[in-house]
Amino acid sequence: MKYIVKIFTIVLSTSILFSCGGEEKKEEKLVRPVKYEKVGYVGGEKIRTFSGTAKTDKIINLSFRSNGIITEFDIKLGQNVKKGQLLARLDNVQSRLNYESSVSSKNSAESQMNTSKLSLNRIRSLFEKGTASLSDFEAAKNSYKTAKESYESAKRSVFIQEEQIRYGYLYAPEDGVIAAINAEIDENVTSGQNIATLNAGLDMEITIGIPESVINGVKEGMEVAVNFASIQNKKFKAKVTEVAPSVDNNTATYPVRVTVIDPSAEIRSGMATNVTFDFGNGNINTNTLVVPANAVGEDSSGRFVFLIEEGKDVAKVKKQQVTVGNLTGEGFEIVSGLSVGQKIATAGLQTLLDGQEVKLQ
Repeated sequence: MKYIVKIFTIVLSTSILFSCGGEEKKEEKLVRPVKYEKVGYVGGEKIRTFSGTAKTDKIINLSFRSNGIITEFDIKLGQNVKKGQLLARLDNVQSRLNYESSVSSKNSAESQMNTSKLSLNRIRSLFEKGTASLSDFEAAKNSYKTAKESYESAKRSVFIQEEQIRYGYLYAPEDGVIAAINAEIDENVTSGQNIATLNAGLDMEITIGIPESVINGVKEGMEVAVNFASIQNKKFKAKVTEVAPSVDNNTATYPVRVTVIDPSAEIRSGMATNVTFDFGNGNINTNTLVVPANAVGEDSSGRFVFLIEEGKDVAKVKKQQVTVGNLTGEGFEIVSGLSVGQKIATAGLQTLLDGQEVKLQ
C-alpha cells in the first residue's frame, strides 16, 4: 500500500512539473533602432527643407468689451467684411441701466450747482452792500465750487456709461475675411471672450523651426523657395523677415518667419507648406554621389555600407559593397554601388549584421 502511494505521488509531481513547463514564455523580439541618411549628390546637403504652416500676417481675435447676451450676430465663416461694419451686438441691459442712472445723477448735480450759483450771487450782492459777512460769502463760494465739481464728475460718468453701451457693439476693425467663429446668437459672453477670428493681412507668413546646426546660415532678407502640397506644380518665392535670437524650449529649434513675396489667391491660411533654404552657392553636382564618412566601413572585401531595405512591416539592412572616390567635406564620393535616394545606416556599422531587422530612427 505504501508502495502504491509513493508511485502516485511521483506521477502527480511529474505531471505538475510538465504542465508548468508547458507554458512557454514568448520572448519579445528586440528590433534595433538605427540612424540613416539618404544618398545624395555633392552639394545637395546644403539644400535643406523645413515644414511649416501658412497664415496671414495680421490675425485679429474679435471680442466685446463688456458682458451680455448676443442679440444680433451677422458673422459667417469665410465672410468678407469691411472696416467699421457692424458684426454683432449685445443686449446691453445693465449698461443702459447704468447710463440712465448716471444721467439722473448728472441732472441732480446740475440742479444743485445752479442753486448754489444763485445763492452765491445773492450773498455776493449782500456782501457788497455790507449786510452779509465775509464768512457767509466764503461759505457760498465753497458750496458753489463743490457743486460744480460734482456736476463735472457726473458729466464724466455719463460719458463713461455711453462708452460702456458702445462696448456692446462689435465692429470690424479692418477689412478682411472671417476665419473662425466661436460664438452664436443668444449666447451669454464675457468681456474679452473670443467671438470670431478675422484674417486682415494681405501677406502670407510661414513660421518654421530651424535647428542649431544651420541657424547661423539664416539671415534676415534671405530668399527661400516655398511649395504647398495642396497647390501642385507651383513654387513661390519668399524671404526671411524674422529670426529668433533664442531657442524655443518646446521644440529645441529657433523660430524663423518667412513672408511670401508673390502671394496667390490659391494660398489659404492654415495650409501646410515646405520652405527650402540653399545654404551653399546653389551648385549641385548631379554626376557625383556622396555619403557621410561614418556610413562607410571596410572589411577584407573592401569598402561597404549597410543599405536599408524597407518591406511592408519591417526594415532590414543589407551589406552593400561600394567603390569610393575622394573624401570631401561632405563625406566619401561614391563611384559605384549606390544610387541617389537610397537609405543607408550612418551609425553602429561594427555591430550591424547583414540581413538584420532594424527600426528607422
